[in-house]
Amino acid sequence: MTRVLITRPSPEAERWVAQLRTQHIDALALPLLSIGPVRAPALADALDSARQQCACGIYRALMFVSGQAVAAFFADGAVRFQPQQRFWSPGPGTARALRDAGVPPTHIDEPAADAGQFDSENLWAAVHTQIGPGDRVLIVRGASTDADGSTATPGGNGRDWLAAQIAAAGGTVDFVAAYERVGAALSHADKDLAQSAASDGSVWLFSSSEALRHLVSRMPQTRWNAAHAMVTHPRIADAARAAGFGNITECRPTIQDVTASIKSLP
Repeated sequence: MTRVLITRPSPEAERWVAQLRTQHIDALALPLLSIGPVRAPALADALDSARQQCACGIYRALMFVSGQAVAAFFADGAVRFQPQQRFWSPGPGTARALRDAGVPPTHIDEPAADAGQFDSENLWAAVHTQIGPGDRVLIVRGASTDADGSTATPGGNGRDWLAAQIAAAGGTVDFVAAYERVGAALSHADKDLAQSAASDGSVWLFSSSEALRHLVSRMPQTRWNAAHAMVTHPRIADAARAAGFGNITECRPTIQDVTASIKSLP
């Protein structure tokens, strides 16, 4: 039986493991990133300000990059928004988190269920008619904490592409970090597992290029040419190729699609 390593942050990794095991898949959690609240005073102040502006109805729409972004933004336990505001989700997991946070389903927009991929590009196809000159959109995402304690919000991803489309339509975009990502510490047992999984036929499930890069940086002597990466977006596939993974499978990021892809492997 193929073993699958789930690299998502806890507790999401453990939830995925439990769901995959109900499908008789040998899954193990190996979180490569940790998620926590923003700590830098400037980031915390910006987040508080964004929450207040949401409550005042300044934004035409709020786009959340993930379920973690939703949970962190609404961590104070109350959803405050105006009737005309829309909440954008790149996929079903984030949409579910918005509903769980108290956003009515009628206020949520996401890619079509049969979209080839759940990402910013397909989200824009669903929401582009909402934006015109003068409209403001808030993109809620995470910040990354480096080893020296500094924080950054990486660019060059689908959210930057989405911001460019909004600007071309006459809108303006604000970004806010609602949480921090930091590379998870790997124990000796974790590193032994990773070393074994680099060549024993295990499948690595990556939903983040950042997690993949963190793994490679913590295992500098490991060759990945015999390892199998299952990735949930073409950009992550590019990162896996750059890291040297010899086998790469792409699938949509839903548990149903991941399960089907795993079961289809030879």
